[in-house]
Amino acid sequence: MKKITILKYIFLCLMVSHSLLSQITKSKKYKYNFIVAQDGSGDYKTVQEAFNAVSKLNPERTVIFVKKGTYKEVITLEADKNNVVLIGEEADKVILTYDNYSSKINPLTGKGYGTSNSSSCFIIGTGFYAKNITFENSSGPVGQALAINIQGDKAVFVNCKFLGFQDTLYGADCRQYFKDCYIEGSTDFIFGSSTAFFDHCTLHTKGGSAITAASTKEHVNFGYVFNNCKITGTGADITTLGRPWRPYAAVAFINTEMSDAVKPSGWNNWGKTENESTARYSEYKSSGRGANADERVKWMKILTLDDVKLYSIANVLKTVNANPPVADNWNPNVVIETYK
Repeated sequence: MKKITILKYIFLCLMVSHSLLSQITKSKKYKYNFIVAQDGSGDYKTVQEAFNAVSKLNPERTVIFVKKGTYKEVITLEADKNNVVLIGEEADKVILTYDNYSSKINPLTGKGYGTSNSSSCFIIGTGFYAKNITFENSSGPVGQALAINIQGDKAVFVNCKFLGFQDTLYGADCRQYFKDCYIEGSTDFIFGSSTAFFDHCTLHTKGGSAITAASTKEHVNFGYVFNNCKITGTGADITTLGRPWRPYAAVAFINTEMSDAVKPSGWNNWGKTENESTARYSEYKSSGRGANADERVKWMKILTLDDVKLYSIANVLKTVNANPPVADNWNPNVVIETYK
């Protein structure tokens, strides 16, 4: 009887194990092509080595899993490395970092890196997807110092963190989608000419001229769209929502909760009154102590419900930043659903 009971117990354990394995397999419909681990337990010890191993012009996805660790390296995903997926083991514990900054001397050239070349991470390949990753510039408050420089179109970031001070996150003439991300910095810490949709993200300001410095091109309908986001800060009245790096800067805050870190005026013309007639700054149902509709600059726009209907993910991201714009109806949720 005892033997039968033991056999039954073993059989039940095997059945439960098989069931759990089956559930895990069903929940994960993809496999990792490469694993990065500092301790040597993966395929590579650095993220750059994994990027180097990606096949050029590959139409299929290359999935890279990064184990916990602080990876101090300048990382570049080249233009011919497309459709790369980078998934971290845990956002707070997978940190891609470096400490270059604009005036720091590049030993290869003997000159300063400059703003755009100061980045810790360069994403040039198209179709990039990152999840559970921290992108950091650890140089501190030393002027312009990018955590990430995004030049590849159709970049998606989910549950990622972007840490720095001035000029933390830069996007060129391309499209990005950020979901459930945390972005912190000081002056102009989200800047560039990209069309970017920030969905349920937290923006943490350490003070400075503005949170955004958009340089949206005149022919591009949408620049930065912040939807259901939250603004926090290290003090009161320490920043504005945006200042136009270029005359046609476009930034919209929709249903965003704003702390008192945001100055009552809300926006800045960058010292040029002519920017007031061209900059496309708008808000819809801002809330919190930083939402001072009556004290906002008169040249920004309060959106109506009909206006807001145009600010859907599908409509904002449907065209490339060409002139004239070309529609390809890009949907970032396709890649997000694939790699849940």
